[in-house]
Amino acid sequence: MSVSEPLVYNPFAPGYTDDPYPTYARLRDADPVHHSPLGVWLLFRHQDVTRFLREPGLSVEDRNAHDTPLTDVVVDTLGEREQRGEHAMINRDPPDHTRLRRLVSKAFTPRMVQRFRDRVQELVDRSLDAAADRGGMELIDDYAFPLPFQVITDMLGLPDTGVDVDEIRDLSGRLVSSLEPVVDPDRIRATREAGNRMVELIAEAVEVKRRQPADDLLSGLILAEEDGDVLSTGELIDQVVLLYVAGHETTVNLVGNGLRALLLDPSGPEQLARLRADGSLVENAVDELLRFDSPVQMTRRITLREVEVDGRTLEPGAFVSLVLASANRDPAVFGPTADSLDLGRAEAAQHVSFGGGHHYCLGASLARLEAQVALGSLVARFERIEPLADPTWNGRINLRGLQRLPLNLA
Repeated sequence: MSVSEPLVYNPFAPGYTDDPYPTYARLRDADPVHHSPLGVWLLFRHQDVTRFLREPGLSVEDRNAHDTPLTDVVVDTLGEREQRGEHAMINRDPPDHTRLRRLVSKAFTPRMVQRFRDRVQELVDRSLDAAADRGGMELIDDYAFPLPFQVITDMLGLPDTGVDVDEIRDLSGRLVSSLEPVVDPDRIRATREAGNRMVELIAEAVEVKRRQPADDLLSGLILAEEDGDVLSTGELIDQVVLLYVAGHETTVNLVGNGLRALLLDPSGPEQLARLRADGSLVENAVDELLRFDSPVQMTRRITLREVEVDGRTLEPGAFVSLVLASANRDPAVFGPTADSLDLGRAEAAQHVSFGGGHHYCLGASLARLEAQVALGSLVARFERIEPLADPTWNGRINLRGLQRLPLNLA
């Protein structure tokens, strides 16, 4: 890019999804409140991102946003704006969000998460035993993907409902596109079809659990009640789909991106040696890996009134992308080593990878638990962990992660 060319955020540029961080750095320095030709505003600095995460009076409901070229593609393809997941907490403002989160929190408790620590360790050990027998594994398909999927499935009690869990696994992978900016009509239609089928399967499971409740998360969601208020069937289904699509995929990326950084980042091998030498470092290590290469690159807010940021005025109805991954590399917070991996970083927990404010990720403790066990156990088990090929990225803009990374283990 020549110095005379305008600085434009283009996530569809070749090579962008393999390494978006140079783009973030340029925009964070030169145009941190950026209006994109895609019709959205983007915030790149930590101070602006955290302000929008916490500031009241902003919306997450897409109906409050002006149409953009991206929404025009969806409308042209489907004949309407996509309404999938409208009852999910992540897509609702207070007071609806407050009500949904309160009811879901009654079932998704810290006690339930900690109850699954042994199950997480069992699944990890089983995968590592198989990898040891083979002398290697493919990081995503053999390890990072199956672990959180099985944990969520077990927590919900879905194996007892008779629904096709393998089909749910396939659908959840396809539904990730619903959280991406997509301009391909075929992908938009395929995502709609996958969403419709996912709803059918989860609805079947809900009906089974209504008749045969058990000590599991789905039964807990069905039975959650406060002053006579309960979750409707539509609300139940959307929270479960959210767990699979957002909760599952983010943990896959955390484990995959985290290990890639430890193996292949310039400072990675030194940090991997630190973790091997001191297993107690794993909790801070997971926060640093969340900061260094965020599993969710951005989230959104929608303005309901004029909002001024750094001298720029955002109009009511503006769709604003808060670039979490850029905020996590902001030298104003993380210092001159913000682009380096440091598992002992004192301020690592100041990352914004789980969002903030009343939309702070309800599953953050589960994701941390899974990553601590998965990465800590892998590093402790094998003295040699060697990539057998260059990593392949999944090509996603928002839920950016690895598609493949074959490993030799010994």
